[in-house]
Amino acid sequence: MPSESTAAPVRFSAGTAAPRTAVPAGACDCHVHVYDSGFPTAPGAKLLPPDASAQDYRALQQRIGTTRVVLVTPSTYGTDNRSMLCGLAALGAMGIEARGVAVIDGTEGDAELQRLHAAGVRGVRLNLSLGVSGTVDALEPLAHRIAPLGWHLQLLMAPDLLAARADVLRLLPVPLVFDHFGRIPPAQMGQGAHALLLELLQGGRAWIKLSGGYIVSATHRVDDPLLDPLAASYLRCAPERVVWGSDWPHATATAGVHPLPDDALQIDRLAEWARQSPQPGGATTLQRVLVDNPAALYGFASVAPTARALSISAPFPTT
Repeated sequence: MPSESTAAPVRFSAGTAAPRTAVPAGACDCHVHVYDSGFPTAPGAKLLPPDASAQDYRALQQRIGTTRVVLVTPSTYGTDNRSMLCGLAALGAMGIEARGVAVIDGTEGDAELQRLHAAGVRGVRLNLSLGVSGTVDALEPLAHRIAPLGWHLQLLMAPDLLAARADVLRLLPVPLVFDHFGRIPPAQMGQGAHALLLELLQGGRAWIKLSGGYIVSATHRVDDPLLDPLAASYLRCAPERVVWGSDWPHATATAGVHPLPDDALQIDRLAEWARQSPQPGGATTLQRVLVDNPAALYGFASVAPTARALSISAPFPTT
């Protein structure tokens, strides 16, 4: 449970307690969205959350202790990346290191892709669950389009579709990133899609985001104990290929699918999973997931491990 140390309330995040976990210097939240009603929503968009700005997210950083962030263009805007790009610019103006994951249709010219790269984009997302742009047939064209830039392809797809496209996924010329636990419910551990993800992770072909655990949980709870073995399966398989994301501002929660999660508790849950999956050689699993792995995947500067990375009991000091 979180400590009694409190911080100011944060929009779209339950609770006010700081995490019990003192995160390491350079900790990165690898899955965040920003929303701005000044930009039009895509036809057919299923999630239409209220405005959530980079400034709002900064308050969450101060509460949970992260200092780096990755913004992902949400399904709400289709292939319009302007809200995400404005968020990157706003974060940069605040001195916050940030990267972006865009949504494209593959017809963009080289100049447009170079513009996105210069703004901090390091990957593209194909959302086949709630997305309103792109189909499974776009896997190969998108991968080949972004390969020269050194970008990754981030995927959100149902387990049965994931398993059915195994042969294609094994041969794509770019790294793959699967968000929200690979969208694998705990009850489907060991089945086709989960086994494929473990194979891709172990082979160095993919990365997994421990984000949205409350989405894949049958009870929609951050503290669902059934998430423990699922998280452990990824951390033990390829600890160098695991990153973490809050999924703030939790658009599925504001849509009424489930209650708002407590992001401080999400950090503490990650710390529990890290403790249960210790790594040899001195570097802690938490340091890897929050600092070293995001630096490798998104191109952040390396940060030396500190004593803070070992702490899981003292609350992060609030400001």
